[in-house]
Amino acid sequence: QVQLVESGGGLVQPGGSLRLSCAASGNMFRFYAMSWYRQALGKQRELVASMTSGGHTVYADSVKGRFTISSDNTGNTGFTVHLQMNKLKPEDTAVYYCNGGGGSYWGQGTQVTVSS
Repeated sequence: QVQLVESGGGLVQPGGSLRLSCAASGNMFRFYAMSWYRQALGKQRELVASMTSGGHTVYADSVKGRFTISSDNTGNTGFTVHLQMNKLKPEDTAVYYCNGGGGSYWGQGTQVTVSS
C-alpha cells in the first residue's frame, strides 16, 4: 500500500526541539523529492523543507539553521523522512504534512504547538 504516515508532533516550549518522522510505504517514493509542509490556522500551506532523491536539500528562510531534513532506509519497500526541529518558536505552530511521490501523496498531518 502506497502511503505516508507522520508522527512525532506535540506540545513544546519555545526554544525546545521536536523530531517529526514520515514513514513512506512504497518503493516509488525513493525516486522523488520528499518534502515537509506546514499550515498554520488561517494561513496557506507553505513549504518548510525538501530533499531530492539525490540528497539535495532546500529550506524556507524562516527555518534555515534550525530545521534539518534527512532520511533513512527502513527496508526494501520504504524509507523514513525526518524533520529535526530545534530552537522552536511560537510561529512554528502548525499542522505539519509530509509530501512525496512527485507531489501526489500527502500524509494525514501532525500538530506541532510551540507555547509556554
